[in-house]
Amino acid sequence: MSNSRYTEEFKIEAVKQVADRGHSVAEVAARLGVSGHSLYQWIKRYSKPTEQRQQDDELQAEIRRLKSELKRVSEERDILKKATAYFARESD
Repeated sequence: MSNSRYTEEFKIEAVKQVADRGHSVAEVAARLGVSGHSLYQWIKRYSKPTEQRQQDDELQAEIRRLKSELKRVSEERDILKKATAYFARESD
């Protein structure tokens, strides 16, 4: 399975072929060489209003940032726990 990247314009045009022109998802997916699953995801995404898509993108970016921060803070906590245990043994 390839990990192809498609432009936003390509995705929107594919969605229009299904939504506006009445073609089936399977037909459009086969013609464009994409998986039906990908096309369903694009339909779900691009059938939303632009403002809501932007808000979703911002929320996803915030989630990624928070996950990254959580990972960093968890690593810092683990280091401090190890340091505490080390110094507790040193003082004995």
